[in-house]
Amino acid sequence: MGLSSFIANRIAFNQNRSFSKFIIRLSIAATTISVAAMIITLAFANGFQQKVSEKIFSFSGHIRVQYVTPFASLTSEEIAINADSSTMLKIKADPDVQTIHPYATRYAILKTPEDLQGVLVKGIDKHFDFTRLEEFMVKGRFLSFNDSSYSRDIVISQKTASELKLDVGDRVLIYFIRPDGSKRPDRLTVKGIFKTGISDFDNTFALGDLKLIRRLNGWEEDEIGGYEIFLKDYRKVDEVIQHLETLPDLPATWSVRNIKELAPNIFDWLNMQNVTRNVLIGIMIIVAIINLITCLIILVLERMRMVGILKAVGATDWMVQKIFLQHSTFIALTGILAGAAIGLGLLYAQIKTGFIKLNEEAYYLHTAAVKISAWEVALICFSTFIICFLVLMIPSYIVRKVQPVKAIHFR
Repeated sequence: MGLSSFIANRIAFNQNRSFSKFIIRLSIAATTISVAAMIITLAFANGFQQKVSEKIFSFSGHIRVQYVTPFASLTSEEIAINADSSTMLKIKADPDVQTIHPYATRYAILKTPEDLQGVLVKGIDKHFDFTRLEEFMVKGRFLSFNDSSYSRDIVISQKTASELKLDVGDRVLIYFIRPDGSKRPDRLTVKGIFKTGISDFDNTFALGDLKLIRRLNGWEEDEIGGYEIFLKDYRKVDEVIQHLETLPDLPATWSVRNIKELAPNIFDWLNMQNVTRNVLIGIMIIVAIINLITCLIILVLERMRMVGILKAVGATDWMVQKIFLQHSTFIALTGILAGAAIGLGLLYAQIKTGFIKLNEEAYYLHTAAVKISAWEVALICFSTFIICFLVLMIPSYIVRKVQPVKAIHFR
């Protein structure tokens, strides 16, 4: 062990109480808190964005193909298009497409003896993959289809069920408004009750049979509102859209749209979380840098007489610098490892227990979601170490400027 390492260890690990030892511990604690806070912030922000996005995708798909409607949204009724089996097969042939199914929506009024409420009935067919919605099912089950006629089942949201005092198995009158303003009644059975936690869905949607929507709209058997497409990897959505738009058989009156375009209010809000995340991480980095610089400068000043004596007896600037470089390396590595362990430990505890709760009406989730990215954790640790290394240049510069005679008499 070299002289520099010996002196550094004596200062850092001295059993006696010393101000230097306190400063080192304070620096480690600050670095630990900063690293842990950055890892937790990233994991919570990523988890929140992913979970809310997945809820929307599960309910509405990743891409929608429908008649060109410039101002369409998730709650807009569609203009009918003719289902094209050949185009549908070509869309399915895309290796990034997982499933595709037809759908249509129609506004209606649900009525009980005591109350009534407007809903947007989303019609789907028997080929729909209900496994995507199973996590939202609170009670009952999904629609039962038959080939001879349309299904007289309906699945409503928990909010709608609560306001209309409906339960699974109850019968409810449903009124559809005709173009001439007259109401067309029908009676359906509540087959299931769902809750997504997203107010735009829970306040608006109900699920019914696509054949019922066709019947009420007076559509032909091959007419639908559009197609919902689910991808294997949403990150390829732009690539898939570009490919689908170039299909030669795609009618000019059809549009291929990212679901984010139809729900801009939600996704713009989610994107704003990136700003909040970056601001918090930036603040933590600044606090860590200021703390480390302050502690190292204090450490140098507190040991100024020692520096003067070492230089007076022939120690080189580099040998003295190595004492403080070793302190800084010890502070950085210990703080980074401890911060990563604490941050990941708290995140895994949240995954297992869900002890951090959220207001679902405000955040669309009842429990804080977590997404741990290995490369982001590694980047935080590596970046923190690089920043700490750059900060080391400050006390090293001070050591080079120390004059032995003045340092020995330094108070």
